[in-house]
Parts: sequence; C-alpha cells; structure tokens
Amino acid sequence: MSRIGKQPVQLPDKVQFTLKGDMISVKGPKGNLERQLHPAIEISINDDIVIVKTDTSNKKKVALQGLFRSLISNMVTGVTVGYEKKLLLSGIGYRAEVKNKSLILNVGYSNPVEFTLPEGISANVEKNTQISLSGIDKETLGQTAANIRDIRPPEPYKGKGIMYADERIMRKAGKTAGKE
Repeated sequence: MSRIGKQPVQLPDKVQFTLKGDMISVKGPKGNLERQLHPAIEISINDDIVIVKTDTSNKKKVALQGLFRSLISNMVTGVTVGYEKKLLLSGIGYRAEVKNKSLILNVGYSNPVEFTLPEGISANVEKNTQISLSGIDKETLGQTAANIRDIRPPEPYKGKGIMYADERIMRKAGKTAGKE
C-alpha cells in the first residue's frame, strides 16, 4: 500500500479544483495548472479534501496512486504559494542578466549564452552571480533549473560553474597533491 497515496490533499479556501473527464484543473491566486489523469486513478472530492484512489492489488497502480497524490499536492502548493529555485554562478568573470524573457549568461565561453525561459517561469538576478527562478509548476521549474545548470556544470577541481544554492561540490585534489 502506498502511504503517501492514501493521504488526502487539503484544498485551501482560494483554490478551485475541477475534474472533467480525465483532466484535472487547479485554479488559485497565482494561476491555473492542468494535468491529465491516468486511467487507473480515480479521484473523489469531499468538501475541501481530494482523495486519490486506485486498485491496490497491482503494485504499479499503487505507485501511480502515490505519484498522482504528490502531483496534485504540488499543483495546489504551486497555485497558492509558488516555487522558487536558486542557482549560483561561481568563477572569475561569471555573471548573468535578464533581458525580456531570456537569461544571458557569461560563463567562460567566447560568447554569452542566451537561455530562453519557458512560459510561466520568471528569473531574477541578484548580485550578478545569483539567479532566482520562480514559477507555479514545480516540474517545469526544476527542469529549467537543470537546463541552466547544464550550460556550465560545476567542475570538481576549482568549483567553477553553475550550481544549485544548496548543492555541495565534492572537491578533488589536483595532480600536485601526491608529490612531496
């Protein structure tokens, strides 16, 4: 049995949850999110509580129950509070700036890299080396942060690159470490 899948999702006052066929729609103060439901999953709405149900005899269906319960919970949190992810640029001359809906990164390449932000994601640059991404869709936000990090991932010798704010880079000793 999925422990997470059995837990109900509490809907705040300002959130409207609608189910039409196999489409879930969640509207809140920050925006609107939609997701298609898997055929093996059933949803029941009682007052302000959403319960995700499925056939518990199959392990895959139980896993889907936990997945969709988490997805619905993330949608509700996204439209009420929103999500934020912070990235840090580490290296001499590394900096970032926001122009219109794109992020321009100077990260050691001969030309600046222009990264177009997807719909629903906004970026804010603080101190030229701190990028703060925010949005209501947790999945899109995480994928955007990963794509920006992939432009120049942190390297283990000097720690230069783009990294998450809470990431710790395991440093390696250079070639001269073993010599005496």
